[in-house]
Amino acid sequence: MDSLAVFCTVGLLFGGLYWFICVLGSAETKGKRAVDISGGSISAEKIQDKYKQYWSFFRRPKEIEKADKVPDFVDTFYNLVTDIYEWGWGQSFHFSPSVPGKSHRDATRLHEEMAVDLIRVQPGDKILDVGCGVGGPMRAIAAHSLANVVGITINEYQVNRARLHNKKAGLDALCEVVCGNFLHMPFVDGSFDGAYSIEATCHAPRLEDVYAEIFRVLKPGALYVSYEWVTTEKFRVEDPEHVEIIQGIERGDALPGLRSYADIAATARKVGFEVVKELDLAAPPAKPWWTRLKMGRIAYWRNHILISVLAALRVAPKGTVDVHEMLFKTADYLTLGGEKGIFSPMHMILCRKPDSSPAESS
Repeated sequence: MDSLAVFCTVGLLFGGLYWFICVLGSAETKGKRAVDISGGSISAEKIQDKYKQYWSFFRRPKEIEKADKVPDFVDTFYNLVTDIYEWGWGQSFHFSPSVPGKSHRDATRLHEEMAVDLIRVQPGDKILDVGCGVGGPMRAIAAHSLANVVGITINEYQVNRARLHNKKAGLDALCEVVCGNFLHMPFVDGSFDGAYSIEATCHAPRLEDVYAEIFRVLKPGALYVSYEWVTTEKFRVEDPEHVEIIQGIERGDALPGLRSYADIAATARKVGFEVVKELDLAAPPAKPWWTRLKMGRIAYWRNHILISVLAALRVAPKGTVDVHEMLFKTADYLTLGGEKGIFSPMHMILCRKPDSSPAESS
């Protein structure tokens, strides 16, 4: 009986460990594994130093506001977090409203497909993904629309990951990825039939600059849609709790500063766009987008324990635990921002480039 009891106990322990790590495992089972988590293009021995460098930006806030500093700032951030995002969240680095009866994966896909439906592209059209990450939205949009999607990201490691996923998905003929700065894109004027950005332009120090670049590379008459991170009409700058929440989101997501919802359309018009539609996709009757964050708290703790063990065993690089803890805290700020209604990650603006610019029509 004693031997049987020991055998059963060991079996239960191993079964529980398997359930804890594998069944409750990573969000993207076909993506990154925990044992493969790295610092992107940063060598393992430099991850902790780069993490400290990232936080040093916030001790010099004026540096973050300079356009020439932002690429390094954002590139460092995505080197640190890309593997953790992909392992713990999935290949689409964005939020979406909860959809009754649908999984998080399906809700994410529907949110992405809506973006390309809004810009009304046809099969074979060439469209731009501004800030494509590892290409989750790009692949969903290419499969849905049969358009040729060109993505741009500042992070070389993400370029390599996106190309790998595109090939695995059999979509590399429709999806192309370019490493570059969306403030100075390596594309000729008027070369795209449409464009979209999903929670990406929030990294620009000035929204006007990235909107102007998108305007430049679009063909006349083309549509552009963006899901923007914004503070809402409920945000009060005189409320210390509101300020703490918003600053927590900014620090944990490499943002030069969150913009007000009221500034988005005015900025688009300033660079020449016609604003076709503007809507906060997070506002009621939409279901809460932060539900996934709240439901994932057990997974966050599980992931944190696993990363801590892997770091102690020197399987995961030193500094990875610090990065994961930062993201864990940021998730709390994001949830609070959603619950209080002071923050939205999906303020949608649909714009159109006029058929002719004022200079051409005069």
